[in-house]
Amino acid sequence: MQSTLKGTGVALVTPFTADHAVDYPALQRLLRHVGEGGVEYLVVLGTTGESATLSKEEKRDVLSFVVRHNERQLPVVYGLGGNNTHEVLDTITHTDFTGVTAILSVSPYYNKPSQLGIYEHYRRVADACPVPVILYNVPGRTGSNVSAATTLKLSKHPNIVGIKEASTDWTQVLEIAKGIHASGAEAVTGDGAGSNPGDFLLICGDDLLALPTISVGGIGVISVVANAFPADFSRLVRHALAGEYGPASRQLYRFLAVNPLLYEEANPVGVKKVLEMAGVCGAHVRLPLWPASDDLSARLQKAIRKEGLLDMTDSEAAKPVKNKKSAWL
Repeated sequence: MQSTLKGTGVALVTPFTADHAVDYPALQRLLRHVGEGGVEYLVVLGTTGESATLSKEEKRDVLSFVVRHNERQLPVVYGLGGNNTHEVLDTITHTDFTGVTAILSVSPYYNKPSQLGIYEHYRRVADACPVPVILYNVPGRTGSNVSAATTLKLSKHPNIVGIKEASTDWTQVLEIAKGIHASGAEAVTGDGAGSNPGDFLLICGDDLLALPTISVGGIGVISVVANAFPADFSRLVRHALAGEYGPASRQLYRFLAVNPLLYEEANPVGVKKVLEMAGVCGAHVRLPLWPASDDLSARLQKAIRKEGLLDMTDSEAAKPVKNKKSAWL
């Protein structure tokens, strides 16, 4: 699993038409765009994919479409989680996992469960799921944190293979990395019986923390910005994984101004606007999200042009996506 999910996974947006139906031709363009950009795997219907506002039928159809149009045969990670454990288990039972490498399962949100509740939720999900499970800790959205201790306890489950750690709590990241390293050492000496030593994947969930996370043993990142700039961002990650921290740092600095803007009006509003500028897909989102303001759009365009991340003129950026050829494809 480590070799399969090492590098850059892109948390795909779900393109919509002007009337807010799923835009499958645009989704196919996006798949080609990120594939040619060099990402290592695809993450379907995570937070960035607006899974919260898709119906069960739409989720099924989007997953099926991605699997069928995955021209480069990249590993596919499917977002499947929730705050009703029984409902998550029922969804697992009725999901076709053909072509799915693993699921990315967000920790229960809104309920604010205890650490024991989080542990028992994930234990049941992992027991029921026919493919490996990646934990997803994003307390800024869920309202509760999966502690390092709970993560490491869950890492001993044979079907829980990693965590997307998006707490942005650097102390917690270090505690997880230390625990993984210690488990690996125990396995070598024969003291780690029953654990999942050394193979547990620490995956960064924040683009700007990808480099430091990799430096302490992370195996890559599940990225938002890679939707828009897959070649530049996956190059950064490959440099970091090779221990080439100088080139990786220089590449990272190019995203310092752009990345915060992607979240200013909520993700994926910003990155969809950039994809519209590039002609990959429209910027449409579903309520309660709202399309990027003119002010944000202008600042995004300015930051992108300053860093040379996309070569476009003002008139090109203003054209509707249906009339515009992609700057990348």
